[in-house]
Amino acid sequence: MSLYRNTIWFLKGMREYTKSGYETAAKQFLSEDLEFDVRGRSYMITGANSGIGKAAALVIAKKGGTIHLVCRNKERAEEAQRELKANSGNEDISVHLLDMSDPKQIWEFAEKFKTEHKLNVLINNAGCMVNKRELTEDGLEKNFATNTLGTYILTTALLPSLEKEEDPRVITVSSGGMLVQKLNVSDLQFETGTFDGTMAYAQNKRQQVILTEQWAKANPNVHFSVMHPGWADTPAVRSSMPDFYEKMKNRLRTEEQGADTVVWLTLSPSAKKHPSGLFFQDRKPVSTHLPFALTHSSPGDEEKLMESLKELSQKFAPASCKL
Repeated sequence: MSLYRNTIWFLKGMREYTKSGYETAAKQFLSEDLEFDVRGRSYMITGANSGIGKAAALVIAKKGGTIHLVCRNKERAEEAQRELKANSGNEDISVHLLDMSDPKQIWEFAEKFKTEHKLNVLINNAGCMVNKRELTEDGLEKNFATNTLGTYILTTALLPSLEKEEDPRVITVSSGGMLVQKLNVSDLQFETGTFDGTMAYAQNKRQQVILTEQWAKANPNVHFSVMHPGWADTPAVRSSMPDFYEKMKNRLRTEEQGADTVVWLTLSPSAKKHPSGLFFQDRKPVSTHLPFALTHSSPGDEEKLMESLKELSQKFAPASCKL
């Protein structure tokens, strides 16, 4: 079954996820969907010092939005901040330092942020693909800690702030790679079997899709969406998937093309016409499963994922956030 999934997925990717796939899809885009002035609205973007996050930040900044760049590396973040200010003419761009693999730090950051800033839109873009199984100082597998638990805690902690504002949205940058994975709640941190960083990443991205679906059901006042940016030429792809990059570099999307649907989901009223909780590719909702791939999970497993994340996140929560 894994061979079937991987083959069908790759063929789909060559047709849809490449630069030519974007160019075909873009023929149907409406330019007026992004013709908005968003001064007065506040946007948080994780992993925003390069790649898709930075490209999205630039578009939003040019339209007047208040930008909160959430990054791990101080020097890279401040360099990105300088570039974004210069290229957008928008001075309202702040840097916040945060390691998305550190759950206690995420809780503390979110609680402090809520007392100092308003927030209209959260873009969960930060992620990692570590190809050898590594543990954080808290004993968490690093891909899971960053991609799944970190995303869960930040979103959960900021929901009260989002719900206070007009037209609140949460956009999570997932990956089409999740299509080859079925949710596995029995081994969230890849403790058994041979570790494969690419498949661990794909499993995390499947988890993000399910998180988005579950958040949408539980929080009707916030519009949630999750998306696949396509195969884009980003620093993360070059460093984490060097073989893939070398084979595909002439077919990859630009960072701006990869960020397009993030921006559309963030800004456009057209995005809100779709139900909350959907998975998007090139401004359209698409299936979260390949045909005949047997990747559907049971409601029980999805509930178990949410319960496991809630329980684990509470171990690191400050006293004021413990349930």
